[in-house]
Amino acid sequence: MRNIMQKTLIWDLPTRLFHWLLVVSLLAQYATAEWLDNAIQWHFYIGYFTLFLVVFRIMWGVAGTQYAKFSSFVTGPGRVINYLKTLFDRDSAPSVGHNPLGGWFVIVMLVLVAIQAISGLFMTDDIFLDGPYRQLAGDETLELMNTLHHLAFDLLLYVIALHIGAIMFYSVYKRQKLVPAMIHGNKVSKTVGIAHSRLLRAIIVAVIAALAVYLAIEVYPPAPQVDEYYY
Repeated sequence: MRNIMQKTLIWDLPTRLFHWLLVVSLLAQYATAEWLDNAIQWHFYIGYFTLFLVVFRIMWGVAGTQYAKFSSFVTGPGRVINYLKTLFDRDSAPSVGHNPLGGWFVIVMLVLVAIQAISGLFMTDDIFLDGPYRQLAGDETLELMNTLHHLAFDLLLYVIALHIGAIMFYSVYKRQKLVPAMIHGNKVSKTVGIAHSRLLRAIIVAVIAALAVYLAIEVYPPAPQVDEYYY
């Protein structure tokens, strides 16, 4: 039987929502830190939401649909090298999910966002607001977390720039449109796609991820110390 090129569902709805919510979250984090005055409280809240997104994506990378799983796109160096050999071949067949190189970019992005979100739990605005774990850490740890928070952000800017450049490269040079597929989820392929997005499973994973972040932020950290003044 001959394989026929047809539109098939590759990216499930939870993966697409994660992608675009992460984009919005990172933009909002930058805006509340760099552009807006008196928005640091929102910076903290958005950081907690970003941490939820990372936890959800890690869990979904294990329990999600076929092309959302890490096992489908995290490959060894051999496959990455072989893919790089065809990178500038304009007629090379497009990958169904993430290509071997792009798969590792996903991991790098998740690690950097996770580092920034976790280190943010130790941050302070030096006036009113402290991260929930600031009081648990000594000066050396706080200095390390502050360094990691800003370093991860700077590296994220480079990774995001590379990501945007890669999208343009694939769109113009290789004639492979990546953005529309991340909107509607479909790709033209001979490969059989996924049947559905497993929304009930995604909701369960999201609830577990949200509960984990809530416990980490609201339950486990010690109550802030309040200075007592005697008159």
